[in-house]
Amino acid sequence: MERLDVSRDGKALVTYRAGGSVHRVLAWGAVDARPPTQSRSQVAFRLDYSGGWGTFGRPVWKTLRNACGPYRGPRLPYLVTACTAPDGSHWGLQRWRRSRANFGLPPWRAGHGAWELRLSHWSGPLARLQVWLDWSYGGRFHHLFGRLTYRGRPVHGFATTREGRPLDRYGRVLYLDTYDSAYGPGWRRENAFVSRRPDGTFCYGFYPHRSPASAPASYQGMRPPGNGRRYRISVSGPGVTPDVVWSGRGLHDFRPSDADDRAREERMNALQRELAQGSRPCHR
Repeated sequence: MERLDVSRDGKALVTYRAGGSVHRVLAWGAVDARPPTQSRSQVAFRLDYSGGWGTFGRPVWKTLRNACGPYRGPRLPYLVTACTAPDGSHWGLQRWRRSRANFGLPPWRAGHGAWELRLSHWSGPLARLQVWLDWSYGGRFHHLFGRLTYRGRPVHGFATTREGRPLDRYGRVLYLDTYDSAYGPGWRRENAFVSRRPDGTFCYGFYPHRSPASAPASYQGMRPPGNGRRYRISVSGPGVTPDVVWSGRGLHDFRPSDADDRAREERMNALQRELAQGSRPCHR
């Protein structure tokens, strides 16, 4: 059971069942996103997980009346429900498995594979996720690259942990899944990485990787390159905008004698140089 109600004054009530109980969360106070800046925090919802008691001293959920009408916004991935408010802004609920074990490994940490409900509130365009495919290291490995933008401006954070987790609300992690790969049939998580400062670009090579040091001993060792028949990248939208997804077909192995493959690689290398405006270049 997942339900989204929005009052005329802009408070959203998200109702869902988890762990055998019904939960009611109030959210308000944010819309769209700010471009990256170190002078102000990114917009974020105010949240009350008690349905109103903690903030207002009363059960707001009992008296909240929905004023949000049929949804009139763009198509959304992972959609649970969405609506359009009287002021023309949109609210949405999406659900997907954001946290999964990398390199096609089975779940080994609490939360791997858990479904997450994601609330958004926006009034304009969604973030734009662009991805291109090529090869790297002279064609030895499959490779992809791209950029994440919002309203024509790069999306990026300002600091991460050593493991690549954003340390501010501007940073966004891109989650890469691979389909029918050396890991097995179906969709498997390949890896996750952030869009880079200052241009919002990213790149990723499908190389052999060592299992995470924190994984169980039985999972330790080298993992094969995870290139597959298809790829999917999912990323949280900047601010409180909706999460967006790109998906596309994988490439064949590079053929050095094929003129089209060589031409494609030259074009993609040139495009990577064009997109990278200050960030570290990819291996080409």
